[in-house]
Amino acid sequence: MKRKSTATWKGTGKEGSGKLTSTSGALKDTPYSFHTRFVSEDGKAGTNPEELIAAAHAGCFTMALSFSLSNAGYIPTELNTEASVDIEFMTDHFEIQSIHLDVTGKVPGITPETFAEMAAGAKDNCPVSKALRAVNISLTAKLN
Repeated sequence: MKRKSTATWKGTGKEGSGKLTSTSGALKDTPYSFHTRFVSEDGKAGTNPEELIAAAHAGCFTMALSFSLSNAGYIPTELNTEASVDIEFMTDHFEIQSIHLDVTGKVPGITPETFAEMAAGAKDNCPVSKALRAVNISLTAKLN
């Protein structure tokens, strides 16, 4: 199975801009640029690679956690995950420093300790976490 997206860029790195499109259509000529990546934090001007990494990681982790919980007999009513990608300027280049996953769940019959253990397993084993092992990935897990 392969998943694809395309990027088109015109102009220089700082003044240019691009568009991202995914096969599914979730992204269709979605704008991105230096400005949308490093200046505009409200996201209204377009997206950026770190936001897309955060979305992919939050989605993958949450699905993995749902599978783990369900396989253990705990059916989640709701799982909400926020993924925060920290990118910093390092002397002469930008570098992703860390990713933090913050999950809150409504899971009948589970203890907070078991939920935290299962969340840690999902963090370590979801495919996106495995692909992103070059950076520190941290987790906060709590029940509602």
